[in-house]
Amino acid sequence: MKLWDKGIGLDAAIEAFTVGKDRELDLLLAPYDIKGTMAHVTMLAAVGLLTEEERDLLLPELRKLHGKAVDGSFVIEEGIEDVHSQVELELTRALGDIGKKVHTGRSRNDQVLLDVKLFTRAAIEKTVGKVRTLFGHFQQRSEELSEVLIPGYTHLQVAMPSSFGLWFGAYAERLTDDLLLLHAAWEQADRNPLGAAAGYGSSAPLDRAMTTRLLGFSEPDYNVVHAMMGRGRLEWTVAVAYASLAQTLGRFAMDSCLYISQNFGFIHLPDNLTTGSSIMPHKKNPDVFELVRSHCNRIQGIAPTIQAMTGNLPSGYFRDMQLIKEVYLPLFGEMDQVLDILDYAVCNLTVEKDLMEKPLYAAAFSVETVNRLAAAGVPFREAYRQVGAAIQEGSFQPSPDLVGPDGKVTASSLGHTHIGSTGNLCNDKIAARMDAVLARFPFERVRSAMEAL
Repeated sequence: MKLWDKGIGLDAAIEAFTVGKDRELDLLLAPYDIKGTMAHVTMLAAVGLLTEEERDLLLPELRKLHGKAVDGSFVIEEGIEDVHSQVELELTRALGDIGKKVHTGRSRNDQVLLDVKLFTRAAIEKTVGKVRTLFGHFQQRSEELSEVLIPGYTHLQVAMPSSFGLWFGAYAERLTDDLLLLHAAWEQADRNPLGAAAGYGSSAPLDRAMTTRLLGFSEPDYNVVHAMMGRGRLEWTVAVAYASLAQTLGRFAMDSCLYISQNFGFIHLPDNLTTGSSIMPHKKNPDVFELVRSHCNRIQGIAPTIQAMTGNLPSGYFRDMQLIKEVYLPLFGEMDQVLDILDYAVCNLTVEKDLMEKPLYAAAFSVETVNRLAAAGVPFREAYRQVGAAIQEGSFQPSPDLVGPDGKVTASSLGHTHIGSTGNLCNDKIAARMDAVLARFPFERVRSAMEAL
């Protein structure tokens, strides 16, 4: 069955090529396609294009189909082109000609864009929840390890003292920035395209405000040409936001790969979270971080792929857009998997707590020693010269007052008290920022509307 069938047979090779992976990928969209149809049917009855009796027959059948789509028993049959065709076929089987009326005032163009937007909103909500969990664990590790110093690096050379509190806390704050981009992407997904039809509207007396309200959108895409130009643009925008998140997670994974190596030895994974070598019996490989890094690199490649697929298209619809599903829809499952496993690894990491007592890292305290000389009245440039000369001669010793009461140098004994430093992590401020960003997502409004359908 094809919604555009006019009684002319289609060449089998052309059919196979043009259908592509739609039957497989449209199963992901099926729950949202059915919800969109429920809103559309409700609106058609309200404007007189369906009777109330027809609406009351269609909605229960659609709810049955939605249940099948959610539990996985909904199928797109062989010979059926896509989810839209399968839904209409099921309704026609159950209700006869009434089922053939649901496409009134609609095109597959605005229908698939609606499905993708509804799918995207739900996927973003799931991702945001996982980001929030990881954020909490980053902050938790930051607080519990706030006093434990590690060497900071520039140019991969030992630079100045840092801390596990700063390291974990930095990635927590970075997640707040990622969610700002994700919220911008959400706002594009949270506008209703239904009623744009093939991109030029419809002569049917559609109530687009009604479907906007029924589906929990903040507002419609007003201009119908603009709405249709959202295909490809929406997916690219969302992929850019996910690329930002992937960059953060991938960078943490890269840090972890370095820090877990014997050359650094800053952090450790339990043996049962590492893998081995088929030839080297001593190996305990951090494959989890290496694969997170690679997944994140692949995710970062999705946005430029979509841009390349759509960058030379004029306004209007073109079949090129069908292929976007193949790179876009799998993005969310991959990201959710990365967030889950990275969160699990973060919670199971252990750290070395006496790193900065090693002579290897003594030079990291050179700036602290220079600053103490300067505070005692030595001109900064002269203090710099003196400490530099001592390092060159091999006689440099960190200032004795860097050592705390317990005989160790800790974040507190460094005396860094300004905003965001080792002694003043500002995790409470960062948590407040995260709460403010999370509050921008109107998840409850959307859930309420979708449940009401």
